[in-house]
Amino acid sequence: MIHLENLTKIFHTAYGPKIAVDEVTLTISTGGSLALLGRNGAGKSTLLQMISGAMEPTYGRILSDGTISWPVGFAGAFHPDLTGAQNARFIARVYGAETNEMIEFVQDFCELGNNFFLPVRNYSSGMRARLAFGVSMAVPFDTYLIDEVAAVGDARFREKSNAVLKSRLETSSAVVVSHSMGIVREICDKGAVLENCKITLFDNIEDAITQHEQYMGVK
Repeated sequence: MIHLENLTKIFHTAYGPKIAVDEVTLTISTGGSLALLGRNGAGKSTLLQMISGAMEPTYGRILSDGTISWPVGFAGAFHPDLTGAQNARFIARVYGAETNEMIEFVQDFCELGNNFFLPVRNYSSGMRARLAFGVSMAVPFDTYLIDEVAAVGDARFREKSNAVLKSRLETSSAVVVSHSMGIVREICDKGAVLENCKITLFDNIEDAITQHEQYMGVK
């Protein structure tokens, strides 16, 4: 369970304060996956970053009785001078995962060959994305945060990525941000719609999509 209580984020800009999320109170139940819908700039990614702990709210609080992932596929935490293997080993230690199992899983999943043992600064953006997704899937979280489902590599690798993600979601929950209603329908059973910095929760994903599309003017 994740409970958001009066969660608010205000950014201070040259033009004055900008409210991104305004006093959001929401309980995300354990089990199933929640789609977070809204137009561009509605505050979805900001909300996801606050839930992950990567961004501090201006005020309000987040309570959880389980483990929460960083946004799946996020590569910004990799140290460029460490190898892919060393980065994976470091993250395993931080999150209390079994180190050798983590290395074995990531090496097999990412299919980087000998590049896995080279510094990340030498990786292409595609190789970084593979490593980031593999590391994300290697840690067993109670809730995964997904900001757009990663579409890395060729069709075979994308199929492999989707399969391991679906496998994780058989025993874990997820909060999913995506502009693809096909992906949302495939992964999520509930939805929440962000509009004008406020959020509305729907127990049925189709009701959430309908409300989102009304806001977007989709007929």
